[in-house]
Formats: sequence, C-alpha cells, structure tokens
Amino acid sequence: MLQLATSRPGAVPESGRCTDCAVRASAICGSLDVPGLDELSRMGRKVHLRPGQTLLWEGDESVLVGNVLEGMLKLSTVTGDGREQIVGIVFPSDFIGRPFGKDSHHSVTALTEARVCVFRRGAFDDFAGAHSGIEAALLRRTLDELDRARRWMLLLGRMSATERVASLLLEMIDRLGDTPGAPISLPLSRQQMGDLLGLAIETVSRTMTRFEREGLIDLPGGRRVVLRDRPGLERIAAG
Repeated sequence: MLQLATSRPGAVPESGRCTDCAVRASAICGSLDVPGLDELSRMGRKVHLRPGQTLLWEGDESVLVGNVLEGMLKLSTVTGDGREQIVGIVFPSDFIGRPFGKDSHHSVTALTEARVCVFRRGAFDDFAGAHSGIEAALLRRTLDELDRARRWMLLLGRMSATERVASLLLEMIDRLGDTPGAPISLPLSRQQMGDLLGLAIETVSRTMTRFEREGLIDLPGGRRVVLRDRPGLERIAAG
C-alpha cells in the first residue's frame, strides 16, 4: 500500500537519489544544481507500479506529482455512460500530476511495469516557487503538452484510420525503441489503441495486418512489433 500520499493500494515505495536518476537530463529537474537536487531528493520517493495499478484517480484531490522513470502509463477518464476513455500516454521523463491544482482531471494507471518519482503536491509547489528553473521547466512542459494536444486534435479530426494507426505506431516506437530493427513490446492492446484513436478494434487489427503485408512492420507475436520501413510508415502518417 502506498503510504506516501494516498490510501489506494498498489504502489511500492523505493529509495534513490536524484543525482543518480537516468532521466534527470530530460526531466524537469534537469535544471537544478546539485544542492537543489539534494533538496528535491529528500522530498521524493520512488514507487514501483505493476501493470494495471493506478497512481492517481480522476476526481480525487491532486496530492501527488512526479516524473516517470521507467515504463508507460495511461491517462484516462470515465465517460457519462461508464466507459473508460484513454486521453494520453506518458513515457519516461514525462511529468504527471497537476502542480498548483486541486483535483486530478484524469486517472494515471500503469500500462507496463513502471517506476515513478513522486512528491507530495503541496511540498513540490513550494519547492517550485522557490526555484525558478523548475517553474520555467513546468511552463515549457505545459506548452509542449498543448502542442501535442493540438496535433492530436488534428489526428482525430482530419486523419484517416490508416494515418492514425501509423502515427501512433511511430510515436510509440520512437519513445520506446533503443535499437533499430529490434522488436518493441507495445504497451497498448488493439482495443486500447482503438479507444485512443477513436477506431474500432477490428479497424486497428486490419490496419496492422495490412502494414505487415506491405512490409512496413513485422508482427512476431503478442504485442511485439518490428519497424521495417520507417520512410514508408512516415509517408502514410503524413497523408
């Protein structure tokens, strides 16, 4: 049970120093000097999440914020008829939670094994107010997320089903792939991809099969995918 800030079960606390963090250079805390990192390290905790475990719940008080260290998590909301709608995916070095806010606007749930560096929101808000570099990094991250949301609106409003699937595949491969040509384990099921893209599961499956038949990707089994023709997939995503 996570005792740091919520009574919801699931996350397992860990220890660790910010100076040893693998994503520090690309996370918002990359702007801090060593004394600032030491202070932040004393405030935070590392938590491990198993797939399906929720760190933040929609509608709850926004008590936690944090940086994703490993794995992928989904941002989701519940529609009026009770269905889950995935509204975003976060990757290592992404920031989650709502600093300077009261309530969580969506749930944050692990799609894969994940590690997150979490802070009590109130303490983090005070820390950010005393460190202009963190505030500037939060502003840049917010603007980046706004740009991403605008691109997503274009994707959902203007792109064909084929273009949507190609765009999502490229994004996940870019964020998860370290070795060109190596298999990537997609964190999303076909159903979840469809929910995120506004498509039926059958459409996603047919499109993935078509991409494999055309030599753009390989599907070795399960959720694994190998990118074979990046320029070809990029042309499809671009319309």
